[in-house]
Amino acid sequence: AVCNFNPTPCKDPTDKLFTVHGLWPSNNVGGDPESCKIRNHRARAKALEPQLEIIWPNVLDRTNHTAFWRRQWIKHGTCGYPTIQNENDYFETVVKMYTTEKQNVSKILSSAKIEPDGIKRTLADLEIAIRNGTDNKKPKFKCQKKRRVT
Repeated sequence: AVCNFNPTPCKDPTDKLFTVHGLWPSNNVGGDPESCKIRNHRARAKALEPQLEIIWPNVLDRTNHTAFWRRQWIKHGTCGYPTIQNENDYFETVVKMYTTEKQNVSKILSSAKIEPDGIKRTLADLEIAIRNGTDNKKPKFKCQKKRRVT
């Protein structure tokens, strides 16, 4: 989605796989919260970075993942408190969600023969595949309406 709707060219990974776009706390009503108070200053463990580079790369600037991840933490992760206690917990949660069988959307979609191959899919196809792979949990989709600037 980022690559299709952003004027900055993306640097796709050599191995095609679905990657994390974000982990954003949400409210039942109203917009998603942003830039909340940091309550616990435990920084992201460096040991997570090799995994994050694969599953949550900065597709717009492959040379600067850490600044990208920091922005994600400040803007979105800080609003996960108390479920998400600190920056390290936020990124551990991303890794766990990506690698856990029932939350690995890349694997779930691949099992449904939906690959990041440029073939257009309907929202219904994506929802059915995700529901089938997650005990019928309904995914939350956010569609981008802006077209890529060429």
